[in-house]
Amino acid sequence: MAIVALVGTLDTKGVEYGWLRERLLRSGVEVVVVDAGVIGEPRIRADIPRAEVARAAGADLSRLRADSDRGAAVTAMARGAAATVLRLHAENRLHGVLAVGGSGGTSIATRAMRALPLGVPKLMVSSMAAGDVSPYVGSADITMMYSVVDIAGINSVLAPVLANAADAIAGMAKGFATAPRALLPADLGSGGRPLVAASMAGVTTPGVDAARERLTELGYEVLVFHASGAGGRTLESLAEQGLFAGVLDLTLCELADELVGGILSAGPGRLGAAGRQGVPQVVSPGALDMVKFGPLDTLPERFRDRQVRVHNPSITVIRTTERECADLGRGIAAKLRESTGPTTVCVPLRGLSTLGAPGGPYHHPVADEALFTALRDGLRDSAVEVVDFDTHLNDPAFGRAAAERLHRMITRR
Repeated sequence: MAIVALVGTLDTKGVEYGWLRERLLRSGVEVVVVDAGVIGEPRIRADIPRAEVARAAGADLSRLRADSDRGAAVTAMARGAAATVLRLHAENRLHGVLAVGGSGGTSIATRAMRALPLGVPKLMVSSMAAGDVSPYVGSADITMMYSVVDIAGINSVLAPVLANAADAIAGMAKGFATAPRALLPADLGSGGRPLVAASMAGVTTPGVDAARERLTELGYEVLVFHASGAGGRTLESLAEQGLFAGVLDLTLCELADELVGGILSAGPGRLGAAGRQGVPQVVSPGALDMVKFGPLDTLPERFRDRQVRVHNPSITVIRTTERECADLGRGIAAKLRESTGPTTVCVPLRGLSTLGAPGGPYHHPVADEALFTALRDGLRDSAVEVVDFDTHLNDPAFGRAAAERLHRMITRR
């Protein structure tokens, strides 16, 4: 029978967890309740009590209570909850995780969820889910559900939300228990096809698609990561684990957002993991001709004199300047010089995105050349190969050529 773990603070959310437990039992799944609370008394009985969770983190519950440091307590219980669900998973006593909470409860439960392998069902009902959930989700396959109202007693609004959550995790857990799909790092690519990571955005899709199709013909499984901030962070995280035979990094717009202050930065660690791990990589400065912001009315005043484009109702873009492009070129070169494996930079001389194609609104040869010059200068006398292509990035010939180069680099190892 499928088993669902309920992970939460039973002192503050005990009534809600009791309601969820009954709903899940009626759905035909077993339930393991894990108490991650500290201060107040639990409102319902836990199958794994809080003292045991604290011990799993190497902490003492009585000490956490005596110290009255909420931050330290949340951190410790999150660590203990993660260790607990990992143990349950190893013992085949967990086929899904469900949690409810505000900011603290969400931090604890999603820390536990992120510890579990890819494929294990994970559902978080949170009052924080309508905002930026990236700190909670990280690079894990966590489903976030907005609670609409705060989680403070069962009422006519919260009840149907919780019912949907319970029914959803019950269905996922039953499916998972029948045919588990959890993937450990060693399992990825185990079907015989080496894994290649590729970065892509809407404005680089034609070029990356051509590269992906060619790599597939050559026998690779290509995992495409959307250059949305979270996508870049996930690519870096998996590359750090050594999962990829190669990386085709043709879309670097997250670096422009990091430099200029856009909303889709992947952080300062972007474009580092493959190089540290010695993974062959082909890199191109795709989509560095733009920076992404939110809806037009949120665009900072200092950027309103730029070339502004409404990409969609949620995303507004501006064109990078000549100076910003030069800074980006120098930054990329500095990162790639640290690579310990074979690295090639493919430079598409005729444009970096659909908007930057000749005749397009962001076609700016002077700014592009500032980027290319800084890249070349920064990589001079390094082991990184720089190859110019008299094409646009989205020319299928460019994508195929980049794929062929990566294939040669991988097979030479």
